[in-house]
This record gives sequence, structure tokens and C-alpha cells, in this order.
Amino acid sequence: MAETPPSTASDRNGAAFPEGVPCWVDAQLPDVEAGKRFYGELFGWTFEPAAGAEHGPADGPAPGSSVWAYLDGAPVAALAPKADGRMPTVWTVYFATPDAAALVGRIRTAGGQVINPPTPLAPFGTFALAADPEDAVFGLWQAGAHPGFGRRHEPGSFGWTELYARDTAAADSFYADLFHDALFGPGARPDFGRASVTDVFPAEMPPHFLVHFGVREGDDALEDAIRAVNRLGGRVQVPSFDASYGRVAVVTDNQGASFALLQR
Repeated sequence: MAETPPSTASDRNGAAFPEGVPCWVDAQLPDVEAGKRFYGELFGWTFEPAAGAEHGPADGPAPGSSVWAYLDGAPVAALAPKADGRMPTVWTVYFATPDAAALVGRIRTAGGQVINPPTPLAPFGTFALAADPEDAVFGLWQAGAHPGFGRRHEPGSFGWTELYARDTAAADSFYADLFHDALFGPGARPDFGRASVTDVFPAEMPPHFLVHFGVREGDDALEDAIRAVNRLGGRVQVPSFDASYGRVAVVTDNQGASFALLQR
């Protein structure tokens, strides 16, 4: 996990997120400064230097070069340099858990793998990085002083994550077992869906999670955001289409990290 910001109320309610709820995202980029320019203009994010944590899969060779992204003063994401140029340029979603060590054990039992074991980032929390049986990578976050998003479900903040899988039945079984209450429990309002890779992407695309960020309301808002992506040096991977959770366009930033624009 990219270095985390000081304690801020989770989604402005002061509590850690329940297990299985997406609670944080970060991007691993070749050039963090270029990322700041891109996302700052696209979403109105402001940035503060990261400090206090020394380890994490998104930390790069230049200490202190990671940044936290804020929307109206609340943390919404982190940008960090890639530790190795051979690593993919990606957005990673982190799922909340009260016990990262126990969840890692369940992931292994269910046929997943652990990429980074639970690692404390005192006092902020503990992170781990895992992959499901089809190698789709996701993070885990056990909250300490930093419970997760300060804002979500608003324009310019996290709105959804979609798993694109090849074996959708196997994915359903794996995640339903890990995160049953968040997906199906009483009062559950999932921010996490699943689709076949071939629904949107070419068949050769590997299984992966796609982080979605909200855009403002209005008939032309999504197309305006797409035009902004192009103007800022990004590109459109999949033109806008209707999904069960809103209207979506899949894009990349100016360094190749894929994400989606979501209009509810």
C-alpha cells in the first residue's frame, strides 16, 4: 500500500470499513509528478507529500516521493512511484479487514496466493497484497489510525470496482466465501462487481480489478470527462457503455494506468 495519510474519518463517519468493502486505492506510476498533473486537473485533487511509513509495495526508490490525493480536504487515493520499472503501471484496490493475517490464511486455503504478507505501517494500519486463483491482484487493509477513504461515491472519488474474470463461476465462489457479509449480508450495499473479461475487453486481457472514479451529473458529464482524459494525454480503452451500476468508460492516464469513469 502506498504510504497512508494521517488519521481521517472513514467516509466521514469515523469508523473503519467492514471486511470486504473497498476502502482505499493507490496507483503505482513511473512519474508521480506527471500523475499529479493529470489527476489534479481531471478530478480536482490536491496533493500532500507522504510521510511516516517506510514500507509498502507501491513505495519507490526515492523516499518521500509518494503523495496522498485529497478531494475537498479528505483523502481519496495515493500515488506512488513504482519500485521496479518492470512492474505494471496500475491502480490497486484495497479491501478492508479487521485481521489481515487471518484473511491471508483464508485466501491461501481458497486457492489464492499472497504476494506481500501482512506488513504493519505503524500507526496507520497493516497492508497485504494478494491474488485470486486467476491472478487478479488486490490489496488488504487492516485499519489503524487511517481507516480508508475520507470521501467516496462523489464526483472525483472512488465509486466502484469491477473484477473482470475468465472463470466467473470460480470468481463468484472465491469472493463470496471471503467477503460474504459485504456482498450479501443484511444491509449490504456492495461497491464491488464481477463481469467476464470478454464482456468489455479482448479475450487475451488477463483477469484484473478495474477501479472506477465518479464524474459529475449531467447529460454531457461523462463525455466531458473523456475529452479531458484525451486532452491530458490519456486515451480511451473502451468507449462509454451502460452497466448495471451506471454508465462507464474505460480509459488510461498519461502513463498507461487503466481506470474507469463512472456516471451513476
